[in-house]
Amino acid sequence: MSLKPNQGLPMPLILALSVMAGISVANLYYCQPLLNMIREDTRLSVFEVNLIPVFTQIGYALGLLLIVPMGDLYNRRKTILTSFIACVISLLIIYFAQNTPLLLGASFITGFCSVSPQVFIPFVLLYAKPDQKERKSGIVLSGLLVGILVSRVISGYVGHIMGWRSMYLIASVIMAISAIIIFKIFPNVEPTYNGTFLSLITSMRNLIKKYPRSIFYSIRSAFAFGSMLGLWACLAFHMKEAPFYADSNTVGLLALCGVAGALTASNVGKYIPKYGVEKINIIGVFLILISWIIMYFLGNCYLGMITGIIIIDIGMQCIQLSNQSATMKLCSEATSRMNTIYMVTYFLGGSFGTFMSGTMWNSFGWNGTICAGIGMIICSLFVTFIWNMEKYK
Repeated sequence: MSLKPNQGLPMPLILALSVMAGISVANLYYCQPLLNMIREDTRLSVFEVNLIPVFTQIGYALGLLLIVPMGDLYNRRKTILTSFIACVISLLIIYFAQNTPLLLGASFITGFCSVSPQVFIPFVLLYAKPDQKERKSGIVLSGLLVGILVSRVISGYVGHIMGWRSMYLIASVIMAISAIIIFKIFPNVEPTYNGTFLSLITSMRNLIKKYPRSIFYSIRSAFAFGSMLGLWACLAFHMKEAPFYADSNTVGLLALCGVAGALTASNVGKYIPKYGVEKINIIGVFLILISWIIMYFLGNCYLGMITGIIIIDIGMQCIQLSNQSATMKLCSEATSRMNTIYMVTYFLGGSFGTFMSGTMWNSFGWNGTICAGIGMIICSLFVTFIWNMEKYK
């Protein structure tokens, strides 16, 4: 398939990339409903087992920094295939892991090699027709988000029936099949950057200086993402306690509530040009804040938890899609690098939010998690306030 920027991408390819994005990113989230099972099997403390998603997210952030920019420099298909194959190996290591360092190290590598969706989205934004960019990138993002949510459902069920290790064996098989599919369907396209890998990485510093708004979009999204991941980092622990006494399968099923939020992504994209990035972002911020308030007052009943999960996911999609697309549009010839700036910051925020949520849980339980989540989303709002104050000075 011969492609040129802005000439358009066929919908079957978009849908396939959406599925592959969901499968790839799911590797980061299989652990969340299984944390109690992993803790009991490995005899880790709550704090130590919470390091598994932290290590995974840090690995993902580093993969974003080192792998995603290669989309501008190297053949995208080869980059994706290499990542998929390495991910197969790391998932198998987790399956066989018998000690904590190996478990955490393999989790880090799994995160590092699961960044392919962030190669897909800049690819779509570069080659889709101008009037279809937000919609088609939103479809890929919807697949990614559904993958995040469904992964929790699947892992909760598999863990309940077959044990937590079986989930990682199944995941490795799925990734191997996905690598074959990518080899068959993903087109060969010419890189958009001429230079060395080192100059590619250092060029991002110049892009940040030239487009400071990219950091503004990235930091406020990072705080919001940290707020949302804080919920999922501690949800299994909260649901294990009274009055729920829920198992991993129930925790996984709660992720289905967030599918409604994920499916809004393709629709949010078409409203961004109409209402603007700032309005869509502020709607997302207040939705996340409202969700935490609901879970504070109704956090001991299923109605409150389900409502909070739905609202927090819808809010996060408003924030991510608006800020991510705005960041990459700042410099169309460097979409992969602009996406790297955004997503590295984004997942560092997610790692920080996960860590803070786990730390607050250890000290204050569910109320501590809520305080961490509210604190993170208020920080996101504060970044917007400070930026606007500086802009109008």
